[in-house]
Amino acid sequence: MKLETLKWGIIGCGDVTEVKSGPAFQKTENSALVAVMRRNAEKAEDYAKRHNVPKWYADAEKLINDPEINAIYVATPPGTHAEYAIKAMRAGKPVYVEKPMATSYAECLEMLKVSKESGMPINVAYYRRTLPAYLKVKELIENGTLGQILTVSITLHKAAEDPSTAKDNWRVDPKIAGGGLFYDLASHQLDYLDFLFGSVTEVNGIARNQAGYYTAEDTVSAIFTFENGVTGTGNWCFIVDQSAEQDKIEITGTKGKVSLPCFIHGDVELTTATGTEHFSFQNPENISHNLVKNLVKSLRGEELCVSTGESAARTNKILEEIVRNYYKKS
Repeated sequence: MKLETLKWGIIGCGDVTEVKSGPAFQKTENSALVAVMRRNAEKAEDYAKRHNVPKWYADAEKLINDPEINAIYVATPPGTHAEYAIKAMRAGKPVYVEKPMATSYAECLEMLKVSKESGMPINVAYYRRTLPAYLKVKELIENGTLGQILTVSITLHKAAEDPSTAKDNWRVDPKIAGGGLFYDLASHQLDYLDFLFGSVTEVNGIARNQAGYYTAEDTVSAIFTFENGVTGTGNWCFIVDQSAEQDKIEITGTKGKVSLPCFIHGDVELTTATGTEHFSFQNPENISHNLVKNLVKSLRGEELCVSTGESAARTNKILEEIVRNYYKKS
């Protein structure tokens, strides 16, 4: 597919689009944000006025069928990703979808099927694939600085939300989010490892709800193996005390190790026989801007997008496999 100028419509102009993504469509060459939609008409109109967007809607289908719009960004919670993406592709418009791609792997496969049938590309907002710190780690792996890569470990421990309000967060409602905070946050980490090492070929997980603040899992452990032979472990807990919070991805090879945080801004730390070195980077003001630029070039036929529906579906498959037994018992 090749478009000269991308004229975007956003379905779901909520918090994620305020700074992280929405302005990037206006700042990117050969791209314009033409319309936004939110079911609350007043909030949609307010967003449009504040961001200088010409049109606003309270009905997704009206935005999808607007003849001026030739590309759709679906930024709703995951429970409606498949519905809106499929309608947009069947209307002849390429789609960019927030992460995780959908609430289930089966929904992802249906989205990919419609993409193939309609000829409309589908890409997903895993923007870490384009951020400088994450690209530096990829460079260190590929240039042999770490030698042969042996293992990778993920640790994400976050303090619990206020128990009186936690259950009202859609991110811990499996019907809307697919799972709990594990789906919302670990999806970024597991997608990044897919970017580095390729597909996961074997995975086992344990998920539990230990605090009882909501029905979704709040503690998860997993082991996995990638197609290139690298083995990995993951440990996620969303109910720790603030003093116990951790955020780290660590990759170990035969010549050293490298680590970086995923959700706080921090340095890449490289340790080899010669000592420890730190690399600092500045992210774009709108953190998805680099991926949006890549996506626009892809839809113009100039380069390939680094975050595709196919790669994002693989991440959904792994998320689902890790928590499978928990939801069988729930």
